Amino acid sequence: MKNIVVLSGAGVSAESGIKTFRDSGGLWEGHDVMEVASPYGWNKNPELVLDFYNKRRRQLLEVKPNKAHQLLAELEKFYKVNIITQNVDDLHERAGSTHVLHLHGELFKVRSTEDDDLVYEWKKDLKLGDECKFGSQLRPHIVWFGEPVPMLEKGIEIARKADIFIVIGTSMQVYPAAGLIQYTPRGIPLYYIDPDPSTSFSHYHQVNIIDKIASEGMEKLFGKLTTT
Repeated sequence: MKNIVVLSGAGVSAESGIKTFRDSGGLWEGHDVMEVASPYGWNKNPELVLDFYNKRRRQLLEVKPNKAHQLLAELEKFYKVNIITQNVDDLHERAGSTHVLHLHGELFKVRSTEDDDLVYEWKKDLKLGDECKFGSQLRPHIVWFGEPVPMLEKGIEIARKADIFIVIGTSMQVYPAAGLIQYTPRGIPLYYIDPDPSTSFSHYHQVNIIDKIASEGMEKLFGKLTTT
């Protein structure tokens, strides 16, 4: 069974109602991303950061996977599918995908500020005073701007084993995630689904561009991948 590797971004979850900052001038819900998604922001105003992610968490409890998520899960009937996602939501999993690697963390998890290995499932609001078992404040289990990406090496390992590589819903401007395409075997089929596709990596690979939103692009690609 051939191995499909998918790199997914915010454009996949946008159709489910997950708000992004891709097209809002770097603002996210009225906040500069560095104020709510960086160690600087956390140290400056942890209550603001916690409130921001509490709102994201509550929103995630209200939304559902869309057609793009569902079709990616459906591909598992025909291929081995590994999804490497930049998204922090759980919509791929809820749609039925069984192999999902979160590069930038997970909204429904929190971790200790003193020990990154102390991670807890968390679906309620997180507040100052919520502590790990050793008494340290908990923070969102999110990779903030300026922090290392712990899952990157695993992502590279997965990309190297791809027989087919799909990029969906990402501007390919966020590194190191965007660099994963450089580790895919040369000559394999590559598909890029995005209504406003970047051409920043076209020099490296021959890429098949599908300039549609995620759900429409996946419908088109799903038909191609399951009938050939």
